[in-house]
Amino acid sequence: MSGQTTERAFEIYVEEILLTRGGWKSGSNAEWDKQRALFPAQVFAFVAETQPKLWAEMRALHAESLEALLVNTLVKELDTKGSLHVLRHGFKFYGKAFSLAYFKPAHGANVEMQELFDKNRLTVTRQVPCHPGDNRTLDIVLAVNGLPVATIELKNPGTGQNWKNAVRQYREDRDPRAPLFDFKKRSLVHFAADPDEIHMSTRQAGENTYFLPFNRGSHPGQIICGSGNPQHSSGYRTGYFWEEVLQFESFLDVLGHFMFLETKDEKVEDGRGGHRVVTKETMIFPRYHQIDAVRKLIAASGNEGLGRNYLIQHSAGSGKTNSISWLSHRLASLHDAKDVKVFDCVVVITDRQVLDRQLQDAIYQIEHAQGVVKAIDQDSKQLAAALIDGTKIVITTLQKFPFVLRGLLHVAGAESQEEASDEQKAEAAKWEAEIARRRYAIVVDEAHSSQTGETARELKAILGAATKAENAEEEPDWEDRLNQVMQSRGPQPNLSFFAFTATPKGKTLELFGRMGASGLPEAFHLYSMRQAIEEGFILDVVKNYTTYATYYRLVKAIEDDPNLPKKKAARALAKFMSLHPQYRAEDRGDDGALPSKGAWTPRRAGQGDGRHIVAPSCSALHAGFWTLHHREQDYRRTPACRIQWHGQRPRLWSGLYRARDEQGLRNRRANQRKAATGPLWLAGLSSVAGGEQISDRF
Repeated sequence: MSGQTTERAFEIYVEEILLTRGGWKSGSNAEWDKQRALFPAQVFAFVAETQPKLWAEMRALHAESLEALLVNTLVKELDTKGSLHVLRHGFKFYGKAFSLAYFKPAHGANVEMQELFDKNRLTVTRQVPCHPGDNRTLDIVLAVNGLPVATIELKNPGTGQNWKNAVRQYREDRDPRAPLFDFKKRSLVHFAADPDEIHMSTRQAGENTYFLPFNRGSHPGQIICGSGNPQHSSGYRTGYFWEEVLQFESFLDVLGHFMFLETKDEKVEDGRGGHRVVTKETMIFPRYHQIDAVRKLIAASGNEGLGRNYLIQHSAGSGKTNSISWLSHRLASLHDAKDVKVFDCVVVITDRQVLDRQLQDAIYQIEHAQGVVKAIDQDSKQLAAALIDGTKIVITTLQKFPFVLRGLLHVAGAESQEEASDEQKAEAAKWEAEIARRRYAIVVDEAHSSQTGETARELKAILGAATKAENAEEEPDWEDRLNQVMQSRGPQPNLSFFAFTATPKGKTLELFGRMGASGLPEAFHLYSMRQAIEEGFILDVVKNYTTYATYYRLVKAIEDDPNLPKKKAARALAKFMSLHPQYRAEDRGDDGALPSKGAWTPRRAGQGDGRHIVAPSCSALHAGFWTLHHREQDYRRTPACRIQWHGQRPRLWSGLYRARDEQGLRNRRANQRKAATGPLWLAGLSSVAGGEQISDRF
């Protein structure tokens, strides 16, 4: 009983914070429709209050049957388009468009929209029945104007449980087919929380439900920051979630400007030796550091104005693509305290094609308007035109960006400064003056750019001596080039730079960083590599790292230690080297062919159209399969291999090593059960003579 009281006390605390400080109202289970998973009375009350003319018109038309007809139409829209779409874009009822939520306008001049925004009804309801067929309950359901958008399972270590038990409860005790948990149709995100940590999921899938951390990090803003959360003034380390993230305006901001449905086309096996294309949908809910970074950058840009530089040091695994998408959208509609638009255009510099599509998809989700984003996929002339034609967001590459002046000359009809006539130069000057008059936010993504050779020489010719690399023997990378542009042009009063990088160089910190407490330049916002590793988004590359000195001492120990069996140790080292991926990559050569010597040699099999691989061990055989498969890249059929060893029946493996094909991994067990023979045959052989097939025992 005491354990239940302790957990109940945490639940009461969360509800009290939301009701007294968060702007939420208390919901009632009496109004909850378990079969349809919504609060119909709240829906009717919101529509009647915010759209009284439409409500009166429909009441006159349908009389007492209005509520039943309206909720049936709403449920159909939710099941077809999803709750996020309905909240943002409303739904049609007898030819009339009804809104089900209002989001805060970009500036305060729109008084009517601000008043409607304030009328949103956010309700928190405890112990809500969540399955139509039984009486199991959820700890907390959060709803917006009657639509459930988030669920929370709370655990308290005082009861001997924590957030991991909440995750287990979602996976084992929640039916993903129930209306409340049906993907994108009702609740959009699910939180597993305790006083110390919070984790989230946007798709319930039983045992396969995947949760991401929604934590601040152990030392926010510091390089040493790891997983978890620091102490909070509330006494609960997760106090930031209840008091900040779930606050009325903040939560509606996440729903209105952060969340979106990401769609990707993927190839999957059709079971008949071919492939088919399926569309995979993922509901994106931002992680804490993404919300924090975007909001702080927007606040600083609005307060500080133009001509400032911002360095965002986010490790690999931080979700930079989404962060850039959200930041670009917010910058494009940013207004200052006087309700004056801060930027005329946002220029995103990247080499990632996925960012183009993702930006357009995400912004279409938010604004429901095409043409907001323009990708520069032709030349710098196209870029020059986009900078002044009213486009909100322009996506280009770092190669094109320094050539804006050249693009202006192209627009004027000249190929170069030397060939331009006075009239053409005058026309180009007008375009240049127009660009200089406008205000730009430049968002730079590191994006593994490969700007070398002719591009580097042209950049140096345009920017002059300031573009020389610090080390003449090294070809400057994207970061060097960005620094060169900044140094050569100097601060520009109409440009603000937002540079995203995982590992900034000293010059980058000097140009984009801000003086910290240590007296040295620091990043404006930081998501550390340590936190990314501890949260499981990237691997620790030095976890099993062995230096050359350590390896040398190990080899010497073999020679000098009389108690160490020299031959056995030498074989172990040789095996380690021969199976190491780097050794195999070097042994293959530039043409990608399999080595003519070493552990694996391709041979024509005596049966079928397969191959034999000479391998001294099972491990070497596995490595040979991997090498051969990735060389041939034959994805038209399921790869299969027959592994034979003396005195035993053949064993069939299918699709086992397609580690880079996620669908192949998901179908691994099914493929093994089918045991279909494919184009690849592998056998461990001790020798090959005259085409004879000899199996080895290993």
